[in-house]
Amino acid sequence: MTDKRQSRIRRARATRVRIDLQRMHRLAVHRTNLNIYASVVSPDGDRVLVSASTQEREVRDRLKEAKGRGGNAQAAKIVGERIARKAVAAGIERVAFDRSGFRYHGRVRALADAAREAGLKI
Repeated sequence: MTDKRQSRIRRARATRVRIDLQRMHRLAVHRTNLNIYASVVSPDGDRVLVSASTQEREVRDRLKEAKGRGGNAQAAKIVGERIARKAVAAGIERVAFDRSGFRYHGRVRALADAAREAGLKI
């Protein structure tokens, strides 16, 4: 019998296979109960080019007055904007969205929408 984590990893594997065939930069998202992490990975899959998370000091400072700190949609929007700015500054404009098997709603969707609004083409 499979548990939730194994099912999520299985779904993530299928997505990553499709992205590998496209040979594109990959915007990988990982979420926990308290934080959300985003990173842009090279097409080879061997290097993280840029990353952002709710663990960074700048993000934490923006969330000081917010309720719930890093585990909500507001924090995901901030991380989405930040990862998009870093990626565009590094010369990356198009990425494939890797939601790591998580459902596309809530925090994951908020991060993707904020990255699009900040200039990243997903």
